[in-house]
This record gives sequence, C-alpha cells and structure tokens, in this order.
Amino acid sequence: MNRHHDDISLSDVHETIDTTIPHRAFWRRILAFFGPAYLVSVGYMDPGNWATDLAGGSQFGYTLIWVLLMSNLMALLLQSLSARLGIVRRRDLAQANRETYPKSINIALYLLAEVAIAACDLAEVLGMAIGIQLLTGMPLLWGVLITVLDTFLLLFLQRLGMRKMEAFIIGLVFIIGMSFLVEIIMAKPDLAEVATGFVPHIPNKTALYIAIGIIGATVMPHNLYLHSALVQTRKIKRDKQGIKRALKLNFLDSLIALNLAFFVNAAILVLAAAVFFKTGRTDVAEIKTAHHLLDQLLGSKIAPTLFAIALIAAGQSSTVTGTLAGQIVMEGYLRLRINPWVRRLLTRLIAIIPAVVVILINGENNIDSLLILSQVILSIQLGFAIIPLIHFVSDKKTMGSFAIKPVIQVIAWLITSVLVYLNISMIIGQAHDYFIIPGNLFWKIMIVLAGLVFIILLIISIIYPLVKKKELHVPIELHPEAVSLQTLSIPSYKRIAAALDFSQNDQRLLSHALGQGNSGTSYVLIHIVESVSARIYENESDDMETEKDKEHLAFYVGQLKEKGIHAEALIGFGERAKEIVRLVKKTGADMLVIGAHGHTGIKDIIYGETINTVRHELKIPVLVVNL
Repeated sequence: MNRHHDDISLSDVHETIDTTIPHRAFWRRILAFFGPAYLVSVGYMDPGNWATDLAGGSQFGYTLIWVLLMSNLMALLLQSLSARLGIVRRRDLAQANRETYPKSINIALYLLAEVAIAACDLAEVLGMAIGIQLLTGMPLLWGVLITVLDTFLLLFLQRLGMRKMEAFIIGLVFIIGMSFLVEIIMAKPDLAEVATGFVPHIPNKTALYIAIGIIGATVMPHNLYLHSALVQTRKIKRDKQGIKRALKLNFLDSLIALNLAFFVNAAILVLAAAVFFKTGRTDVAEIKTAHHLLDQLLGSKIAPTLFAIALIAAGQSSTVTGTLAGQIVMEGYLRLRINPWVRRLLTRLIAIIPAVVVILINGENNIDSLLILSQVILSIQLGFAIIPLIHFVSDKKTMGSFAIKPVIQVIAWLITSVLVYLNISMIIGQAHDYFIIPGNLFWKIMIVLAGLVFIILLIISIIYPLVKKKELHVPIELHPEAVSLQTLSIPSYKRIAAALDFSQNDQRLLSHALGQGNSGTSYVLIHIVESVSARIYENESDDMETEKDKEHLAFYVGQLKEKGIHAEALIGFGERAKEIVRLVKKTGADMLVIGAHGHTGIKDIIYGETINTVRHELKIPVLVVNL
C-alpha cells in the first residue's frame, strides 16, 4: 500500500492508447476511441437488472419496454456528461469531488461509493453463482466460493493492457447478446405487439413499482466514476478541435455500447413476455424459475443453457469493471493505491460473506432478496454521483466553452430529480415494510438517524458547489510548492549491495553498482541459491550448486580486491526476494543494485516479482538495472 500523489486517473494505463498517430489509417484512429463505453455498458446488464426485466415481462408483457428505452436515454446523457468531465478537465469524478468538497463530506462520499461497489459486487457474485449452478447443477454455495477465482483472471487481464481488457469485455458482451438473440428467435415474439410496448403506459400500481425498479437498477453510480477515468486512457490532441473530436467520438462509442445494453435488457423482457406472459405464467420473477421454465415452454434445452451462459458472462464482465471503479474511487478520494489484486480479493470477500451467511442460514430460497438489497444500496448512492457531476460539467470557469448548454442542464437536473425521487421512494417502501414489523426498536432508530444523515448529505452535495463556485476555478495544489535547489545534499554511499544471478549480465550490473560509489565505498555481493536442498537445509546445504555458487562469488570478490575495491560476499538460500531483503538489512547497506529481466504478464506469475517485493520491504534507495 502506498500514497498516490499523481494527479492523473488510472495512472498505469493513462493515455496509453494514442489516438493522434498521424500515419495511421483514418478508421483506425476512430476505432482507437472505442472501448471505454463497452466497459461501462456491462453495468447496465448485470444480474441485478435481470430480475426487474423478468418481472416486468412476465407480469405485463411488452408494456414496459418504453421504460427500458427511457432509462437507456437517461443513462446515455449521464454517461456522456461523465466522459465530458474526464476529457475536458482530465479529472475523474472522485478527483473532482475531492478538489471541491470539504474533507468530511469527501469521506462520506468515499464510504458511500465503496458500499455501492461492494453491493454491486454482491449482485455479480450471486449472478455468476446462479449461472454456474444452472449450468452444472453445482450447489449454490460452491458457486459463490468459486467466484473468488476471478481475482486471478482480473490480474492477468490488467497485465495484458487496457486494449486487451476492453476486447475481453466486448467478447463477453457479444456472448450475452448472441445468447439472447438466439432465444428471441426461438421464442418468436409478435413484432407488432412488441412495438406497442414503446407507447408510454402504466396499467396499475404494481407496474409502477416494477418500472421504478427498472429505472432504479439502470443507472449505476460506480459507472459514472468509471467512465470519467476510462476516457483518459486515450491520448488526444489538447487543442479545441482535438477535444471536440474526442467528445464526439466518445458519445458515438456510448451510443453504440448503451444501445447494446438496451438490446440485452429488452431481450430479457421480451423473452419473459413471449414465453411466460403469453402462457399465463405471470408469477415468474426469479432467475432460477425463468431458467427452469424455458426448457418446458420452448421445448429445447438450448435456451436454458444459453440463459445460464449469458448470466455467467454478465456477472464476470461486471466484476472486472467493478474492480476498476473501486481503484478509481480509492485513488481519487484518498490518493491511496493498493495492489489491484489485493483490492479485488478484499472486495470479493466482502461480497461473498453475506451471500455465504444467507445460504448457510436460510438455504437458497432467499437469494433474490439479496439481489434486491444490492439494488437498494446502489440506489442510496446514486444522487451523490449524479449531482456533483452536473455541477462540474456546468461550470464555465473550469469547463470553458465545453460547459454543457442551459437546455442540457435543465434536462440533466430533471433526470436527476426523477431518479433520486424514484430511488428514495424505493428506499422508503423497503423501510416501511420493516417498520410495520413489531420490535427491533434500536434498529428502527438507527434507520431514522441514517435517513436524516442521508438527507443532510444530499442537500450539502447540491448546495456546496453553488456556495463555493468562485473557488472552483482556482488550480488545486496537488503538490507542495517548489523548493529552492540551492542546498542540495549529494549522498555518499558507504556500503552498496549488489544482487547477482551469475549470468552474462553480472558485469553490467556491477558496473552500475561501482558507478554509485566512491573510493571509500565497500560492496556486498549477494547471491541466492534456489536449489531444492538449499531451500530445505539452507546454510547446511553442501550440494554442488551451493558449492559452485560460493566459488563464483569468491571469484568476483577476488577480482574486485585486485582492483583495490573493498568487497565481501554473502550467500542466501530459498526464496529470492525474502533472502535479498534479509541480507541487505543484515549488512547495513545504504543502497541496493538489482537487475530486471523485463518479463511481464504470465511470466511474472510463474517466476515471481522479486523487484516489487524487495523495494517495498527496504527503506534504502534501490537502483533497478534493466538487463
């Protein structure tokens, strides 16, 4: 874990995709912009959306398709605003919040964002586990535990780079889309009847409740953090024309990706309408029930299999983007960075624990209630992502000519009002059901207090940027003021350690080590024996490799002494990184010189990452020589 002082979002992949290369074909330069919105779009087709789509289609046929379309248009506007913030101000939403709101408010916003990400991850865990169970017959608890393994998949994808991660996600989206396309063809819906669903109509209160659920589950708050950072992975020309072009192409990217998400959600609803509503099965509101009935009502085992595969793909794709959102939130609010796979593992464990507890206590029958809970938790955080975003992209002092027009501001605030109202209504409805149950006075008081804090925080998030608007254009001091360089103190190293691997690179590495010292410096030559017997018997080992290595070190020391250089040799046994750290500390060296062989990706997993481990454990300068 380390403090992160860079003022750029996702610094590991920031501007790693160059859209300005002049000799590239025109179509390749355009395609270079495409990708971020596909990572965002998976949040609109995650397992949490499936239940509301199934309930809407099975109970009301095609009537609520217009709600999906309206939700998609809302999402398109909000995601385009998020991308605009990242492209123009080169800030993600978390960074912009940190620069605007006071520390106490930012802590609250950060905690809410983390809770929302954990809740989203809970829905993904359950969705993947249900998909695995439906596909293999495996107990749901086992499926939940298996989802831990996707931590390693994410680690591998991040090492491959941003473009390959985007390709992986697009591949999963393609699997989801094709699965439902085949199922729609098999269900043979009446297209004329489907078209009537685009006419706005709410038949009764139950339909209104489901419509609220559809809208509430559509706009995910973590997606707004995510999109504002992902667009910064593209290197663009920073002149007015370059920014305009980036905004236009990113909007096109969002338009295509979110329409694909709309297709998936509409396909689930149409499938439920054509298969369940038309056959009188209006009680289908659970994912597992829908899966079992597809086989019976369509007379084919292909449909339920594709349904399960699509569910797994939806859960897997959402979990990758959820982790990226978590990284953005932590770095943006706290300027704190931890290893991505450690963060992924912690987030996944937080999601798994409630799922495992519910399954162990109540069995597999209350899983859908957990999915609903995850959506309610997401709803709580929604306003705290949208409201600051609109403030930021409306401000002419920071956005200049790229601030959104008044008419867009009105539409954005109207959409925000609708979404916040519907989500608050959903929360009040859930709380009402709890309050009518006798007892639990303590928890009821806590819920009331939490509600008051929620309202106060919401009001502050609306008013504070307006009150402090004059300060928003002041450049944020992300670093201390520059200091005078008149009193530089040049270090003199008395004892330099060099970690050798007995390859042809030793001469180069020792040359760099000698270059850091002076006539009074002494050198410690270190080598780690990694043979099986050395690992077991350590310094008592007398195998041939150990003896040869000792002779090799002695030979180097002798040559250095002939040149008048003071040197000594130390040999270690077993785990290379751990032993290097131990020996360096033992000798009291004030610098370490170590070689890097440049392997990445899967080789890092196979051979280990010695340098990263060593430099985090030592408090002295570490010179890394690329060999």
